[in-house]
Amino acid sequence: MITQLRGRLVEKNPTDVVIDCNGVGYLVHISLQTFSALPVEENVVLYTHLFIRDDAHTLYGFSTKTEREVFLLLVSVSGVGPSTARTMLSSMTSEEIQQAIASENVKLIQSVKGIGAKTAQRVIVDLKDKILKTFDLGEVSVVQDNTNKEEALSALEVLGFVRKQAEKVVNNVLKETPEASVEQLIKLALKNL
Repeated sequence: MITQLRGRLVEKNPTDVVIDCNGVGYLVHISLQTFSALPVEENVVLYTHLFIRDDAHTLYGFSTKTEREVFLLLVSVSGVGPSTARTMLSSMTSEEIQQAIASENVKLIQSVKGIGAKTAQRVIVDLKDKILKTFDLGEVSVVQDNTNKEEALSALEVLGFVRKQAEKVVNNVLKETPEASVEQLIKLALKNL
């Protein structure tokens, strides 16, 4: 099993890179998250996972061990293959995926291309306990915040704000004041929108 590569970055594309390790070039499939974290033509370290099928051996690379761990958890779910897991990691950060699963945010997971309602629910059912244990997230605060957050986001959407933009602002507000009520969230978010 190839678990880490250290070498010179020879080629860099949004979906894959080539890393030269002592004269051997490894083609490594990456997420957009890893793509943006990599420098240009320098020595790099990628944490990897070799995915073996009957017809191919595919190497996936990650800029952090956390991203690799989230990838491995995602591919353990029935119906989620490595391509879908990589798409999820390209659409959201590792932390956003952890929070979405821990807070049972089906809509956010379902917003990823290629994931339907049943698969999103299966991801949550299969991974919620593992995510809470592995990444030491607090279940009670996450669920409470999610209810307030969702209500605040719905209200901001009704007011005409774009959901993604509003969500970033609401997340920042929640970091500063995690115990904020729905009304407080909306008021503080409006100041920053």
